[in-house]
Amino acid sequence: MNIEMSKEIKTAIEIKAPAEKVWNILTNFNHYHEWNPFIIESSGELKQGSRLINVMKNGEKTMRFKPKILKVVENEYFDWLGSLLFRGLFDGHHYFKLESLDAESVKLIHGEKFSGLLSGPILKSIRENTEANFIAMNEALKMRAELKN
Repeated sequence: MNIEMSKEIKTAIEIKAPAEKVWNILTNFNHYHEWNPFIIESSGELKQGSRLINVMKNGEKTMRFKPKILKVVENEYFDWLGSLLFRGLFDGHHYFKLESLDAESVKLIHGEKFSGLLSGPILKSIRENTEANFIAMNEALKMRAELKN
């Protein structure tokens, strides 16, 4: 499939810290403002069916959204679904997956699958910045997890 036509952004990074440590940082939403350059504020409960309140930074602009948590597997995976205005217009299925490489390191897979009527044109305009923001978040998470080792 042509990369330009793909409606998914997928990033990955290796982190030299145990899965539990990375998980605890990634899921402690109330501390995102301390380290996360992309999702600069987050609150809510990490529980299937609950809603988060996230503030995302893109350049000088911020956007508030309230995604619904779909699935949680402790120390391994969680995801959410967010929508622009209403479901089916521009939806983002955002996910975080931790794969243990050994007892002291993990691979974080962080991505989002987009769908909806406006997903093509909107994603075309935001893909580059969004991918850069995912990478910045991954690198900040790595730095925080490895410093605390």
